[in-house]
Amino acid sequence: MKLLVTTSSTALPLYNSSSSASPLLLHSKSDHHHHHSNLSMATCVDNCATTACRDGNNNNRYPCFYKPNKSFARNFQTQTQSPTLNRIDGAAAAAAASDLWAKMREEAILDAEQEPILSCYYYTSILSHKSLESALANHLAVKLSNSSLPIGTLFDVFFAVLGEQGPDLGRAVRADLRAVKERDPACISYVHCFLGFKGFLAIQAHRVAHELWRRQRKALALVIQNRVSEVFGVDIHPGARVGSGVLLDHATGVVMGETAEVGDDVSILHGVTLGGTGKAGGDRHPKIGDGVLIGAGTCVLGNVRVGAGAKIGAGSVVLKEVPARTTAVGNPARLIGGKENPTKLDRMPSFTMDQTSHIAEWSDYVI
Repeated sequence: MKLLVTTSSTALPLYNSSSSASPLLLHSKSDHHHHHSNLSMATCVDNCATTACRDGNNNNRYPCFYKPNKSFARNFQTQTQSPTLNRIDGAAAAAAASDLWAKMREEAILDAEQEPILSCYYYTSILSHKSLESALANHLAVKLSNSSLPIGTLFDVFFAVLGEQGPDLGRAVRADLRAVKERDPACISYVHCFLGFKGFLAIQAHRVAHELWRRQRKALALVIQNRVSEVFGVDIHPGARVGSGVLLDHATGVVMGETAEVGDDVSILHGVTLGGTGKAGGDRHPKIGDGVLIGAGTCVLGNVRVGAGAKIGAGSVVLKEVPARTTAVGNPARLIGGKENPTKLDRMPSFTMDQTSHIAEWSDYVI
């Protein structure tokens, strides 16, 4: 099957303005489907002037999902008006090899060719957008919206922050995407991560909430935190500071307190708490260094520092400082090799994702 995508010269609105509470929805034209039921199985998402669906006010256009006739398919294959929506090939492919957004668009087109039923989803989520930031703002808005927080309003909030923060925030988003793709063997593509990995999406929503918190827009930041907790099962206080290249693997049950800090290139599994000890206020949460791996079900409590390149074994309870490049495991956690001369790691644990090699050194328990 072949995915065919066309677009007009004007931008396609994915929803009404922020003042409107109801987003535009994709529709299937039953008359098209019936009329072309015996034609080619090629799939087309088309918003051109002659076939676009229109709302009751005849003002907004949005794509239709239908089977085109053969002449339309032949004509489309010769069009060059919208090369950005077609497969990138030749010299352009080499130039775009380092562009993660271009790679994502390639992946989206390939996926939609293989699964035409997903073509509208991929079009509205990725292919209709001009930038990763726009697509991310839209995807988060769709995921986190409810009857009181319409998609358009949330999109404006997310896109404003993602755009205003410029390349720094964009680099962090891309570093997170690469981290998931490189470290999680279950991730088959960047698009797979972008659309379906709630750990990645929770971190990006937190980046926006943190910036709002920093600007003293605390009420809005806390609402976003609450929606992320409800939708993704990840509770990160908007005051927490998170570096780039961070992987939340599975992510369910991850909690980070207000004064927690997470460095660059950190990998955290599900059920991890970076919490306090009951102190009423002040700096009361953990500080996680660069390249740290924190295993599933771990609690790191209090204003303790976990040094760069350290590893925390699954199910551990950490109450004291963990030196750089060491392994702590157990409840309460203790260092592999002993406190006086702990065993030093020679590889970055957040990259290797090795959660078991220390077990033999820590315990002689055998089933």
